[in-house]
Amino acid sequence: MSYLTLTPRQIVHELDRYIVGQDEAKKYVAIALRNRYRRALVEDSMRDEISPKNILMIGPTGVGKTEIARRLAKLVKAPFVKVEATKFTEVGYVGRDVESIIRDLAENAYRLVKEEHARRVEKKAAKLAEEKLSEILSGYRRQQKPQNPIDVLMGKFQPQPETSSEEKQQLSLKKEEVLQALQSGALDEREVEIEVAESAPQIEVGGASIAIGDMMGNMLPPRTKMRRVKVKEALRLLTQQEADKLIDEDAVKEEAVRRAEQDGIVFIDEIDKIAGRSSQGGPDVSREGVQRDILPIVEGSTVNTRYGAVRTDHILFIAAGAFHIAKVDDLIPELQGRFPVRVTLKSLTQEDYVRILTEPDNALTRQYTALMAVDHVHLSFDEGAIELIAKAAVEANSSGQDIGARRLHALFEELLEDIAFNAGGDSMPDVDLNITADYVLEHIQSAKPADLNKYIL
Repeated sequence: MSYLTLTPRQIVHELDRYIVGQDEAKKYVAIALRNRYRRALVEDSMRDEISPKNILMIGPTGVGKTEIARRLAKLVKAPFVKVEATKFTEVGYVGRDVESIIRDLAENAYRLVKEEHARRVEKKAAKLAEEKLSEILSGYRRQQKPQNPIDVLMGKFQPQPETSSEEKQQLSLKKEEVLQALQSGALDEREVEIEVAESAPQIEVGGASIAIGDMMGNMLPPRTKMRRVKVKEALRLLTQQEADKLIDEDAVKEEAVRRAEQDGIVFIDEIDKIAGRSSQGGPDVSREGVQRDILPIVEGSTVNTRYGAVRTDHILFIAAGAFHIAKVDDLIPELQGRFPVRVTLKSLTQEDYVRILTEPDNALTRQYTALMAVDHVHLSFDEGAIELIAKAAVEANSSGQDIGARRLHALFEELLEDIAFNAGGDSMPDVDLNITADYVLEHIQSAKPADLNKYIL
C-alpha cells in the first residue's frame, strides 16, 4: 500500500508496531501527514494558502517524541532531519546558523531521490558494468593510466595502440567466455585493476559544503585513479559508475528540491532549552536571538542550497522539549503561534515498560535474542522476568533522573553482561537460556530495593 493512500488510522496502526502508547501524539502526526495528501488534491488557487500545522510535543526524555517523528518520516519515505536547538547560535555569533537545517534537509532529499533513480536503472547499469569488466579481464579493453584533466581539456590525448582485426576477433571470443564466468561468480575472488573516480575536494561556502567541480560547472573532466580490488567489489563500483551516467542529475536535483519543500519533515529537539526572554541581558538574549532566527524558516522563507533554492512554506516542523524549567509561554509569541498543535506526552508506567519489552517489532528482548543467537545462545524471557525489569526501570527513573525507556538499555546491559562476555567462539555449543525472575534478581541490583544509583546516567 502506498503511504499516500494511508488514512490517519492506518498511519497510527503502523506507528503502533514500534512505539507503545502516546496515542494522542500519534493521532496528531497522522492527521498532519494525511493533510499533505489532501492538500495535494485541492485546487491550485487554494493549495498555496494551506500550510502545515506544525506540532509542539511536550514531555520528558525517553517517552517517544523523537521516535514518533523518525518512524513517521521512514514510513512515508520523506526527507527528514533532526536537530537540537541548542546547537545553533544567532547570526553574528560563532556556531551553526539555522539555515543549515534546510541545507541538511535538501541533502537528505537528494540522497533519497538519487537512491530511487539508481534503483530504476540498476539492472541496466549492472549489465553495462559486467560488459565493461569482461572487456578489462579479457584484454579486449586496454586500461590506461588516468590523464591529467588539464591535458584532456586542452585536447591532448594519449595515443591508442592499434589492434588487428584477427586479434579483435580472438579477444571478442575470450570476452564472451569471461562474461559467462563473471555472471556465474567464478571470478569473484580474482583481483583486477580498474579506473575509479576520485572524490572532489570540498570547500565551505556560506556554511554549505560544496564540491569544487560543482562550482566550476563541471567544466573539468572528473579526476580518476587506478584501484586494485576483487572482481566482486569491482563489479559493484562499476555498476555505481554506470548508474551515475544513466541518471539525469538535473532531474534528481529538481526532484530533491520539490521533495524537500513538499514532503520535508524537520524535528527540532530541546526547544525548551532556548526558551526564556529577558530584558537584562545575559544568555537569555542569545536564546531569544536563536528563536528569532528559527522563526523565518518556520514562517516560510527561501534558503539557498547546493541543489537550488528551497522554500520552507510547506515543510512540516515538529518541535519537542521537556519544559521542566521553562514553560511554553517563555518562547517568543511569534514562535509559539507557528506551533498551533500542542500535545503532551505522558511519563511511562510499569505497564508501558512491559509492553515496550514485548509488543514492538524491534523490542529490546527481540534485539538481544537475535544478537546472542549469532553466538549460539538462544534466549527466552519469562513473564516474571519482564515484570521485574519493568519495575526496576520505574524505580530507577523515580529515584534518579527520569530518562524514560532509555533506562531499559542500561538494565539489559547489566542483565546480560556475563552471557554476552562468555558467549562466542567456534567451539561454543548451542545453548537454550531462559531468563527468569530469579535470574533478574541476581543480576540487576535495582530489581532489589538496595542500590539504584548505579543506573543514574
